[in-house]
Amino acid sequence: MSTTRPSPESSPPASSVAALARMRRQRRRDTGPEMALRRILHARGLRYRVDRPLGLAGVRRRSDLTFVGARVVVFVDGCYWHRCPLHTTAPKANAEWWAAKLDANVARDRDTDRRLAEAGWTVIRAWEHEDPALVAERVAAAVSRPR
Repeated sequence: MSTTRPSPESSPPASSVAALARMRRQRRRDTGPEMALRRILHARGLRYRVDRPLGLAGVRRRSDLTFVGARVVVFVDGCYWHRCPLHTTAPKANAEWWAAKLDANVARDRDTDRRLAEAGWTVIRAWEHEDPALVAERVAAAVSRPR
């Protein structure tokens, strides 16, 4: 599955100085929701790898959390960047470019899920707004499940 995504070279300029500053502050890892989940899992005695390359042929993708022995991969997806059905918004500035960018993110997520499942991994996706204790329950159940 090949997806066409906007290239950084073709990125439109930021619509304002404030928008540029907001985008520059966005973290790729160690976000608040991810850290909350990690704290709960660690307190439960679960150990994991953080921001690990997935090792999928031909693509560069990384997981938020990886439980190597259990073959479980966890992604904590941001509502904006991954188009949460409850909280997604459509940008007004550069709307066409952003729509293509966000659609490509979602397509990449589905492709990653498929590739990992085909390789025998369990994929857990959580939204940033989900209760980290409930997500931790799902993760713990998957990690403890016999392979």
